[in-house]
Amino acid sequence: MGSADQWASETFGESASELADIIPACLVRAHERARTGHEGVHTQTLEAYGHGLYAVQYEELAAGLAGLGDAVRLQGRTMMLIRGCLVYPLRYAKKDVPVTAARLRRATGFRADLIRRHGPPAMQEPFNLDWGDLDDSEVHPDLELLPEDIRLVLVAYACSMGDGVMRIEWGFAELRREDRYLIWHRHEPLLPKA
Repeated sequence: MGSADQWASETFGESASELADIIPACLVRAHERARTGHEGVHTQTLEAYGHGLYAVQYEELAAGLAGLGDAVRLQGRTMMLIRGCLVYPLRYAKKDVPVTAARLRRATGFRADLIRRHGPPAMQEPFNLDWGDLDDSEVHPDLELLPEDIRLVLVAYACSMGDGVMRIEWGFAELRREDRYLIWHRHEPLLPKA
């Protein structure tokens, strides 16, 4: 059994150490499945790997975390709710860079809405810029399936086909709208830097 830090113990209680072991193993299996899929289709691009990894990360986490919480279906994927927290995987990089470099591709859509609605409140007020097309009152319809008091625990990881899973951290982060960077209120490593 792994050891969980104070944040994880406060967030997940007695399950924290078990989660600290299971989550990295699930992401490593997801990488291996995606790599095998890529090798099976023999493409010259990494599309098969990337799309495969996106799909299997949810499957592996749902299977690995079954019994520790409740399953919820969002966007056709099974995700786990554990002690009032939605455990959500996020591949933030294809190379070994700090999680503080994590940035979303888009400021809109399911993932952005999920982080804005269930992540921690902003540490500071956003700049008063006219974002016209971004309307917080309309969130992705799947988010209506989650109670408003659910907290989002991001499991952010750096992974590539050649190097595998290089870094995993989990914690609470807000989404800074102006540049789409994640601002971490709390994050802890799950997989030590190699």
